[in-house]
Amino acid sequence: MSVGRKMRAVTPPQVAERKGGVPLVCLTAYTTPVARLVDPHCDVVLVGDSVGMVLHGLESTLGVTLDMMILHGRAVRRGLSRALLVVDLPFGTYEESPEQAFRNAARLMAETDCAAVKLEGGVAMADTIAFLTARGIPVMAHIGLTPQSVHAFGGYKVQGRGEAAERVLDDARAVADAGAFSVVLEKIPADLAREVTRAIPIPTIGIGASVDCDGQILVVDDMLGAFAEFRPKFVKRYADHAVTASEAIGAYADDVRERRFPAAEHVFSDEAASPVSGGAA
Repeated sequence: MSVGRKMRAVTPPQVAERKGGVPLVCLTAYTTPVARLVDPHCDVVLVGDSVGMVLHGLESTLGVTLDMMILHGRAVRRGLSRALLVVDLPFGTYEESPEQAFRNAARLMAETDCAAVKLEGGVAMADTIAFLTARGIPVMAHIGLTPQSVHAFGGYKVQGRGEAAERVLDDARAVADAGAFSVVLEKIPADLAREVTRAIPIPTIGIGASVDCDGQILVVDDMLGAFAEFRPKFVKRYADHAVTASEAIGAYADDVRERRFPAAEHVFSDEAASPVSGGAA
């Protein structure tokens, strides 16, 4: 790419065309600095309602509001130039009716400049997905373990084992037929994830699913090891930020208590800095 030429953003149709091709790389982001870090590497960046748990300390995603999603969606939008921006519709903003879903999805897109929305549910949400896509709103679906239904599931349990596998397959076929351009498969058995991936014409994006999915997504804070006490089975840690950050904060605290910080190089003198040095007065 030539210097100064604006990078073209990934679009929902381009994601859909990746079915069976090079796996899609997807991560969450909730802030501008993190969005800038992940953008060069990702095809899709999701502002997930997991922001409620990751950044706001909520026990589940159920307390996340549309205003929260818009706030974080705007922040992430400022940090992206290439990746497709998808923003979650939070609990209670789309289940009542297709019309409710359209109003809130349209507001989400207008106020964040995202290119698509994500919503949870399979067969039950098929009519809503069809309603949205017919009106120009690209939809990423989400089936298997759907965190907004955690109480109905009795916890964050694997879905689709045994006879329940057919339900997941039905959900996958329903969202594909309704016009979703991709679908997240969360916390389902690997064999079932492979079967779903082969059964539907849209890309599957796994989280706690199979390496044979058409792409993978993780919560960025999980894969960076930001939580020392939280390590889901399906997360591979590529860094250990909790330990690194704790050590750095501890070192800072020690330096402050021992009056080692700020040192001479961190404070200002009475004299203006020389133009040659580039320092601030």
